[in-house]
Amino acid sequence: MSPRKSDSRDRMILSAAALLREYGASATSVDRVLAHSGAPRGSVYQHFPGGRAQLIDEAVALAGDFITGLIDAAMQADDPVQAVDAFFALWRDRLVESGFRAGCPIVAVAVETNDDAPQLARAAAAVFARWQEALAALFLRHGLTEERSRRLGAFIIAAVEGAVIMCRAEQSTAPIEAAAAEIHDLLLHTLRDSPGAGSGPRS
Repeated sequence: MSPRKSDSRDRMILSAAALLREYGASATSVDRVLAHSGAPRGSVYQHFPGGRAQLIDEAVALAGDFITGLIDAAMQADDPVQAVDAFFALWRDRLVESGFRAGCPIVAVAVETNDDAPQLARAAAAVFARWQEALAALFLRHGLTEERSRRLGAFIIAAVEGAVIMCRAEQSTAPIEAAAAEIHDLLLHTLRDSPGAGSGPRS
């Protein structure tokens, strides 16, 4: 059976996301994506008329959707502290499983200068915003104010991303475990002291 027309396109996007995680945006060239995905060279501009920038943009969107889905699954926990614990554990497990090679593809795009493709920075910012909003909605449901919920959402995403970078540099889970423990304690106190503390379960 011959592959579906969209197979090479899907493989290229998946490969671009994987390469972003391990090597960063500047090293994710079209040639490298083709070698990794096994897609035919002629498929590049057939599926991505915008070239490399479009390919990376779509890889960022795919990775953002995937991790948003994982966040949403973690947020189903009745206890918001357990939900955030699960979010940190997810990233720790991804680091260990990849031998500390796989970081966050969104960070890989955000930290590099892309003057020729400013839409990539905007795409990364939009993904970060979605993750923060998912966390903020969780805290809001459990009695925190909207402002505090948004601040905590931003803080947790920043802590996770910073810890992932440190873990890769140190080849150790110690940074993410330390960040997870501190945020666990912070959330316990914050949620217990919130005006709506009786509106939901606490750990």
